[in-house]
Amino acid sequence: MTRPRYLPGDLAVWLLILAELAVFALLFVGFAVARAFDPATFAAGRAELHPGVGLASTLSLIVASYLVATATVGYRLGRDGTAVRLWLALLVSLAYTLGKLREYGQLYGAGYHLGSDTFFMFYFFLTFFHFLHVVVGQGVLLALARKARRPWQDDRDTNAMESGACYWHMVDLVWLALFPLLYVVA
Repeated sequence: MTRPRYLPGDLAVWLLILAELAVFALLFVGFAVARAFDPATFAAGRAELHPGVGLASTLSLIVASYLVATATVGYRLGRDGTAVRLWLALLVSLAYTLGKLREYGQLYGAGYHLGSDTFFMFYFFLTFFHFLHVVVGQGVLLALARKARRPWQDDRDTNAMESGACYWHMVDLVWLALFPLLYVVA
């Protein structure tokens, strides 16, 4: 007999995730419309970005999400290693954070900022808004890693673990849409 399926995490977290995804979707639509009206500016702006940094950021977030997923399953099953996986996810995700800060510094040093043109207005707004979500997600991972060190757990602990993992996966999902939108799609 199979166990009935359920929505992992807390309903309030899912409402937050849906609201955040709606905001990002509106920003993506705005980006697409602006790009349609001024493709030359967007092509020139994209040429100033470093796809290697974007790819490294993508890999960092994907690996961190894998570690969060395996930590969550392990926690639910009562296996050891959950805290270690969460600490590793946090550590791996710092490659995104440091890479993005370095990229911001390089672009700012080259004279690009929110007011440079429409492409960089969207680039900085979208990526910094996402960056803030990553930092919040890293705080969540830190709290979960500390919680996972405890030798006991109850349903509230599992719910918190799943809620935090769902938020982290939302952050990863948004980047998986942002990376090609900003760095790849012509």
